[in-house]
Amino acid sequence: MNYTAGTTSKFTVTEEEAGMRLDQFLVKKLPDASRSFLQKQIKDGHVLVNHKTMKAGGKLGTGDDIAISIEMPEELAVEAEDIPLDILFEDDDIIVINKPKQMVVHPAAGHYTGTVVNALLYHCRDSLSGINGVLRPGIVHRIDQDTTGAIVICKNDFSHRKIAEQLRVHSITRTYHAIVYNHFREEQGTVEGTIGRHPADRKKMAANVANGKHAVTHYTVLETLQKNFSYISCQLETGRTHQIRVHMAEIGHPVLGDAVYGPAKCPFHLTGQTLHAKTLGFIHPRTGKYIEFDAPLPEYFVKLLKQLS
Repeated sequence: MNYTAGTTSKFTVTEEEAGMRLDQFLVKKLPDASRSFLQKQIKDGHVLVNHKTMKAGGKLGTGDDIAISIEMPEELAVEAEDIPLDILFEDDDIIVINKPKQMVVHPAAGHYTGTVVNALLYHCRDSLSGINGVLRPGIVHRIDQDTTGAIVICKNDFSHRKIAEQLRVHSITRTYHAIVYNHFREEQGTVEGTIGRHPADRKKMAANVANGKHAVTHYTVLETLQKNFSYISCQLETGRTHQIRVHMAEIGHPVLGDAVYGPAKCPFHLTGQTLHAKTLGFIHPRTGKYIEFDAPLPEYFVKLLKQLS
């Protein structure tokens, strides 16, 4: 069964379906919708179980009546802007770009212009998925404003669901390069724990907090630099907010230039952290073949490496 915005779908839980989570039940009934999309509908109160709201993880019972009213997409209020994009790949389904520093991925408070989305609206016109709503068309994942590198944007809902599922099961290859403080004793290592919202500062994330989600980062030392810095590669097994920045700070190697999780004063004139999304690989949503992209290091990063080598 397909789902259509602006309609209400109703279901009754059978004996065989009893005990299922609400989100799992809806994924089964509405296979064209991603789990993340359905979870958002549940969270926003668009799903009722016996005329009452329920959490996504709530268990269903035999005979429960489910009603889901798919939210109508709002008319896009974000303006298209003729901003150049560093395009690594593009076809009818996806576009992969190398995001520059200081560019926000999607509009939010204080950033309604000059974002990746503004540039995409000009470049792609009407060819962007609408699953994530009016402020994030096509956006299936993001990187921080001052993190550079590769991100993939989806041009249609089919591709969005396919890529989102790969993100959900952590099957996408995501390798970052960073310059961090201090030298390492070991050439390789893994940081594992939980990452969640900082209990005292809601703008920050923190490691090993009660509300955290499982997070795993694998790192490899690429070069031991002068002035007690290291050039490293980080492979993400999960994708939590600020994951690499939090994990490296947690083990005593904060990312150079990161004033949020590292030293307040930076010995170089930098804008934000020296962190770059170098490699991005995934199964193409249409062809089913694995594709991988390499985003060249930004000029400032290359100069800094030469200075410290």
